[in-house]
Amino acid sequence: KSIHLPLGISFFTFHAISYLVDVYRRHALPERSLANVAVYILLFPQLIAGPILRYKAIAPQLPARLVDWQHLYYGLIYFAFGLGQKVLIADTMAGVADPLFASWKTLSVASSWLAAITYTLQIYFDFAGYSNMAIGLAYLMGFHFPTNFDFPYWARSITEFWRRWHITLSTWFRDYVYIPL
Repeated sequence: KSIHLPLGISFFTFHAISYLVDVYRRHALPERSLANVAVYILLFPQLIAGPILRYKAIAPQLPARLVDWQHLYYGLIYFAFGLGQKVLIADTMAGVADPLFASWKTLSVASSWLAAITYTLQIYFDFAGYSNMAIGLAYLMGFHFPTNFDFPYWARSITEFWRRWHITLSTWFRDYVYIPL
Protein backbone atom coordinates (compact mmCIF):
# COMPACT_ATOMS: atom_id res chain seq x y z
CA LYS A 1 0.00 0.00 0.00
CA SER A 2 1.44 3.40 -0.97
CA ILE A 3 1.22 6.48 1.20
CA HIS A 4 0.41 9.74 -0.56
CA LEU A 5 2.04 12.78 1.00
CA PRO A 6 1.03 16.35 0.21
CA LEU A 7 3.09 18.29 -2.29
CA GLY A 8 5.77 20.34 -0.54
CA ILE A 9 5.61 18.45 2.76
CA SER A 10 9.23 19.32 3.53
CA PHE A 11 8.50 23.04 3.14
CA PHE A 12 5.50 22.80 5.49
CA THR A 13 7.79 21.08 7.99
CA PHE A 14 10.56 23.67 7.58
CA HIS A 15 8.02 26.46 8.12
CA ALA A 16 6.53 24.89 11.23
CA ILE A 17 9.97 24.28 12.74
CA SER A 18 11.06 27.83 11.89
CA TYR A 19 7.97 29.25 13.59
CA LEU A 20 8.43 27.19 16.74
CA VAL A 21 12.17 27.77 17.02
CA ASP A 22 12.00 31.51 16.23
CA VAL A 23 9.33 32.01 18.88
CA TYR A 24 11.16 29.79 21.38
CA ARG A 25 14.43 31.70 20.84
CA ARG A 26 12.51 34.99 21.08
CA HIS A 27 13.60 36.01 17.58
CA ALA A 28 9.92 36.61 16.84
CA LEU A 29 6.81 37.18 18.88
CA PRO A 30 4.15 34.47 18.97
CA GLU A 31 1.50 35.15 16.36
CA ARG A 32 -1.90 35.87 17.90
CA SER A 33 -3.75 35.19 14.67
CA LEU A 34 -4.17 31.56 13.68
CA ALA A 35 -4.94 32.79 10.16
CA ASN A 36 -1.54 34.49 9.92
CA VAL A 37 0.27 31.36 11.13
CA ALA A 38 -1.66 29.34 8.55
CA VAL A 39 -0.77 31.83 5.81
CA TYR A 40 2.90 31.55 6.74
CA ILE A 41 2.94 27.75 6.87
CA LEU A 42 0.80 27.29 3.75
CA LEU A 43 2.26 30.13 1.68
CA PHE A 44 2.19 28.36 -1.67
CA PRO A 45 4.59 30.03 -4.12
CA GLN A 46 7.76 28.40 -2.82
CA LEU A 47 6.41 24.91 -2.03
CA ILE A 48 8.11 23.19 -4.97
CA ALA A 49 11.68 24.50 -4.95
CA GLY A 50 12.00 27.27 -2.39
CA PRO A 51 13.11 29.66 -1.20
CA ILE A 52 12.67 28.38 2.34
CA LEU A 53 11.06 31.08 4.42
CA ARG A 54 11.85 31.92 8.02
CA TYR A 55 9.09 33.02 10.27
CA LYS A 56 11.05 35.96 11.71
CA ALA A 57 11.46 37.37 8.18
CA ILE A 58 7.84 36.87 7.11
CA ALA A 59 6.11 37.75 10.42
CA PRO A 60 6.20 41.54 9.89
CA GLN A 61 4.74 41.07 6.41
CA LEU A 62 1.75 38.96 7.50
CA PRO A 63 -0.55 41.62 8.99
CA ALA A 64 0.14 44.38 6.47
CA ARG A 65 1.24 43.76 2.93
CA LEU A 66 1.32 46.42 0.29
CA VAL A 67 0.46 45.56 -3.29
CA ASP A 68 1.08 48.49 -5.58
CA TRP A 69 2.20 48.96 -9.19
CA GLN A 70 5.84 48.52 -8.24
CA HIS A 71 5.10 45.13 -6.63
CA LEU A 72 3.08 44.08 -9.66
CA TYR A 73 5.84 45.20 -12.02
CA TYR A 74 8.68 43.45 -10.16
CA GLY A 75 6.50 40.42 -9.51
CA LEU A 76 5.78 39.99 -13.20
CA ILE A 77 9.44 40.59 -14.11
CA TYR A 78 10.69 38.00 -11.59
CA PHE A 79 8.02 35.52 -12.64
CA ALA A 80 8.71 35.96 -16.37
CA PHE A 81 12.47 35.69 -15.79
CA GLY A 82 12.00 32.48 -13.76
CA LEU A 83 9.62 31.05 -16.34
CA GLY A 84 12.20 31.80 -19.04
CA GLN A 85 14.92 30.09 -16.99
CA LYS A 86 12.72 27.01 -16.59
CA VAL A 87 11.11 26.73 -20.01
CA LEU A 88 13.69 28.22 -22.35
CA ILE A 89 16.92 27.10 -20.72
CA ALA A 90 16.30 24.18 -18.31
CA ASP A 91 13.90 22.36 -20.60
CA THR A 92 16.16 22.95 -23.63
CA MET A 93 19.13 21.54 -21.71
CA ALA A 94 17.01 18.54 -20.69
CA GLY A 95 16.27 17.92 -24.37
CA VAL A 96 20.02 17.53 -24.93
CA ALA A 97 20.98 15.78 -21.68
CA ASP A 98 18.20 13.19 -21.47
CA PRO A 99 18.89 11.39 -24.78
CA LEU A 100 22.62 11.42 -24.06
CA PHE A 101 22.15 9.84 -20.63
CA ALA A 102 19.69 7.35 -22.13
CA SER A 103 22.48 6.07 -24.40
CA TRP A 104 25.22 6.20 -21.76
CA LYS A 105 26.80 2.92 -22.84
CA THR A 106 27.80 4.29 -26.24
CA LEU A 107 28.82 7.85 -25.34
CA SER A 108 32.15 9.24 -26.45
CA VAL A 109 34.22 11.36 -24.08
CA ALA A 110 33.00 14.55 -25.78
CA SER A 111 29.36 13.41 -25.59
CA SER A 112 29.81 12.51 -21.91
CA TRP A 113 31.08 16.01 -21.20
CA LEU A 114 28.20 17.51 -23.17
CA ALA A 115 25.74 15.41 -21.16
CA ALA A 116 27.30 16.46 -17.85
CA ILE A 117 27.42 20.17 -18.75
CA THR A 118 23.88 20.32 -20.11
CA TYR A 119 22.53 18.41 -17.09
CA THR A 120 24.38 20.77 -14.75
CA LEU A 121 22.80 23.76 -16.49
CA GLN A 122 19.40 22.05 -16.51
CA ILE A 123 19.46 21.48 -12.75
CA TYR A 124 20.56 25.04 -11.97
CA PHE A 125 18.07 26.77 -14.27
CA ASP A 126 15.28 24.44 -13.14
CA PHE A 127 15.77 25.26 -9.43
CA ALA A 128 16.61 28.93 -10.01
CA GLY A 129 13.68 29.32 -12.39
CA TYR A 130 11.18 27.88 -9.91
CA SER A 131 12.65 30.03 -7.12
CA ASN A 132 12.43 33.18 -9.21
CA MET A 133 8.84 32.36 -10.18
CA ALA A 134 8.06 31.95 -6.46
CA ILE A 135 9.71 35.28 -5.66
CA GLY A 136 7.64 36.90 -8.42
CA LEU A 137 4.37 35.40 -7.17
CA ALA A 138 5.26 36.57 -3.67
CA TYR A 139 5.76 40.12 -4.92
CA LEU A 140 2.35 39.95 -6.61
CA MET A 141 0.85 39.06 -3.21
CA GLY A 142 2.81 41.76 -1.35
CA PHE A 143 5.48 39.50 0.18
CA HIS A 144 9.24 39.82 -0.15
CA PHE A 145 11.06 36.49 -0.39
CA PRO A 146 14.85 36.17 -0.10
CA THR A 147 17.12 35.49 -3.05
CA ASN A 148 17.82 31.78 -3.35
CA PHE A 149 20.61 31.47 -5.92
CA ASP A 150 23.60 33.78 -6.42
CA PHE A 151 25.40 32.56 -9.54
CA PRO A 152 26.80 29.39 -7.89
CA TYR A 153 28.68 28.26 -10.99
CA TRP A 154 30.82 31.40 -10.73
CA ALA A 155 32.10 30.26 -7.34
CA ARG A 156 35.84 29.76 -6.84
CA SER A 157 35.53 26.92 -4.32
CA ILE A 158 33.12 24.23 -3.19
CA THR A 159 32.44 26.21 -0.01
CA GLU A 160 31.56 29.32 -1.99
CA PHE A 161 29.46 27.23 -4.39
CA TRP A 162 27.43 25.83 -1.48
CA ARG A 163 26.88 29.35 -0.05
CA ARG A 164 25.51 30.48 -3.42
CA TRP A 165 23.40 27.38 -4.20
CA HIS A 166 19.89 27.17 -2.64
CA ILE A 167 20.94 29.80 -0.12
CA THR A 168 17.84 29.54 2.02
CA LEU A 169 18.17 25.76 2.43
CA SER A 170 21.83 26.03 3.42
CA THR A 171 21.24 28.80 5.94
CA TRP A 172 18.13 27.08 7.32
CA PHE A 173 20.10 23.89 8.04
CA ARG A 174 22.98 25.92 9.45
CA ASP A 175 20.78 27.94 11.83
CA TYR A 176 18.21 25.32 12.82
CA VAL A 177 20.19 22.05 12.73
CA TYR A 178 23.98 22.42 12.50
CA ILE A 179 24.67 25.22 14.99
CA PRO A 180 22.22 23.93 17.64
CA LEU A 181 23.84 20.48 17.47
